Amino acid sequence: MEQLMSLAPLILLIVIMYFLLIRPQKKRDKQINTMRSAIKAGDQIITIGGIYGTVVKAKDEQLVIQVGADKTKIEVARWAVSKVLNEEPVAARTKKTATEEDTEQEVKKIKPKKLEKSVSTATVSTEAIEETPSEDSSAEAVVEVTEEKTAE
Repeated sequence: MEQLMSLAPLILLIVIMYFLLIRPQKKRDKQINTMRSAIKAGDQIITIGGIYGTVVKAKDEQLVIQVGADKTKIEVARWAVSKVLNEEPVAARTKKTATEEDTEQEVKKIKPKKLEKSVSTATVSTEAIEETPSEDSSAEAVVEVTEEKTAE
């Protein structure tokens, strides 16, 4: 029984490491693999090396992407894709859900209370600009700033 109790902290440590380190990493790997397998022609991607491009052809393990203004085509491995920029269609991105529309209507109903503010305005007037006869021949300006505070 003592041996089992002495192994309990080690077993507990292994279980904690599984739930904090191994399991989340497996989830991320699964998401990345599904994202990479769903790449099709027309998708905009970023490679691991930082190259932005549009997929022209998607083969089994290779992608042909089009980059730059001169539309240069590059063949890259599917595993080299870091991120897909347009995962959802444009129509789905612009269409609002019912909850978003309700939220916007609620925000429009709420009116802010009028707060008394003191607004300061500054008026700048240049009286004179004179060149000083120094080595760097910099210009020196005399500026007058007046502040007025008003309450609304």
